[in-house]
Amino acid sequence: MGFSVKEIKDLMDKMQQTGLGELEVEDEGYTLKLSAKKAKKTVENVVMAPTTPVVSAAPIAAAPVAAAAPAAVAADDSEDAKKEEVPKEEEGTVVTAPTVGTYYAAAGPDKPPFVKPGQAVSKGDVLYIIEAMKVMNEIKSEMDGTIGKIFVKNGDPVEYGQPILTIV
Repeated sequence: MGFSVKEIKDLMDKMQQTGLGELEVEDEGYTLKLSAKKAKKTVENVVMAPTTPVVSAAPIAAAPVAAAAPAAVAADDSEDAKKEEVPKEEEGTVVTAPTVGTYYAAAGPDKPPFVKPGQAVSKGDVLYIIEAMKVMNEIKSEMDGTIGKIFVKNGDPVEYGQPILTIV
């Protein structure tokens, strides 16, 4: 006998209405297996940055099986817990990472760091390097001042907009 197009469409509508992720129906030797993609969910994390609150939303990929979705949410929660601690309110201007990559304080492992806390810097001085896709990007100071606090360690992975250091 099989399944008519109308029967399949009706089943699909019921799946959408009920939020069912997967359905398998057998009828007279025919098997119909339907799986639905759910709408993307977002998890919002509110993070206090040194100057203003930052809200980031991370999309969670919907799994075709409804039982797998909670596991995806749990994995994202554990990743958020592992992320760097947000620096406390600091005086001065916060310099953030302009891109995702790896933070390096010096030009090489045997070289001294570009800047240290308490060191005076001028506009155009190299503050640090971010390696992104095998390219070393020198990040230069946009102002004169003194290095306050450095929030990351040499070799740490950094994300776009992550606070790196302060200039007071």
